[in-house]
Amino acid sequence: MGARKKISAEKRKEALKTMYFAKLNNVPTSPRKMRLVADMIRGMEVNRALGVLKFSSKEPAAKVEKLLRSAIANWEQKNERKAESGELFVTKIFVDGGMTLKRMRPAPQGRGYRIRKRSNHVTLFVGSKVNNDDQN
Repeated sequence: MGARKKISAEKRKEALKTMYFAKLNNVPTSPRKMRLVADMIRGMEVNRALGVLKFSSKEPAAKVEKLLRSAIANWEQKNERKAESGELFVTKIFVDGGMTLKRMRPAPQGRGYRIRKRSNHVTLFVGSKVNNDDQN
């Protein structure tokens, strides 16, 4: 690895130590459906977001709820204390497209229709409102 690349990689690692996040890879749901759930909780206080996800009728909401609990646990682990209500917020959440499985479905007259089974990657950041104001 070159010197400049190594220096920038070290900077990136140091920046990640001050961020509190959780990542979920290869979720077998289309990114479009997952983004609907992500948009529901973006910028929300974590306890309120957990309530919204728990009572949501959307299927990906259960996976995002588990991811949010993991991000809160990561925050508590790094800060060595429990999170108080009203302290943590979902600062960033984004959904990227993942691997697509390509399958064939039989069609009339010997043809085959292609089915794309999409997956996605979800990254969720939590932080306090004070840190969020400093970053912007």
